[in-house]
Amino acid sequence: MAKTVLVTGSSRGLGAEIALQFARSGYNVVINYFQHAQLARQIIHEIGSDKAIAIKADVRERAAVDVMTNTIIDKFGSIDVVVNNALVNFKFDPLAQKKFDDLTWNDYQQQIDGTLKGAFNVIQSILPVMKKQRSGHIVNIGTNLFQNPVVAYHEYTTAKAAIIGFSRNLAVELGEYGINVNVVSGGLLKTTDASAVTTPEVFNMIKANTPLRKVTTPEDVAKCVLFLGSDAGNGITGQNITVDGGLTMN
Repeated sequence: MAKTVLVTGSSRGLGAEIALQFARSGYNVVINYFQHAQLARQIIHEIGSDKAIAIKADVRERAAVDVMTNTIIDKFGSIDVVVNNALVNFKFDPLAQKKFDDLTWNDYQQQIDGTLKGAFNVIQSILPVMKKQRSGHIVNIGTNLFQNPVVAYHEYTTAKAAIIGFSRNLAVELGEYGINVNVVSGGLLKTTDASAVTTPEVFNMIKANTPLRKVTTPEDVAKCVLFLGSDAGNGITGQNITVDGGLTMN
């Protein structure tokens, strides 16, 4: 029986590419979206309605997430992989990014809610399913900016750094149930909606300083997520794997 993957925030950008990678590998795919219904339908059309469904849910709202979980079980019978990718109200715009003096706590709270609270809600909701199965893969999407903040995206980077500690604690606790928890931290991606406003100067600087002399693509990151979400990644948990062409090295 085909396994099932839930990818949050997957109507476009990196999330859509992750969903497509899993679909090509034979998984049932759940496209979670909040605003972009038409884009979600396009992904379903590309994958096929027999293998994919789209569910609208704001991952910051636990009740909506619980409804999504129940819908997935009714449709596919299992949830084998969860990818927490949703990004709420953020653009990688170095010109519009506020300086620290101008930030409010609400700016931070928005990103913490979108990244950390969203992942918290989704994982806590699906966990009884994975525990009963005694297997599962959870992949949370991070960023290499916490290691190398080429632009000081304060609120975004802080929330993503928190997801690493969150994931490692889960890895320790959930390992006995056969559940793997990892983070994939991409570099600035060329190009997604969130990075569409990134200036050429930033992309050129990253390319020039990256050993592979290229800017990371959504496909680069999605392939790593697929690996960690598949049986090939069964021996890996509690790790933050960076996909950025060697720009940052642990």
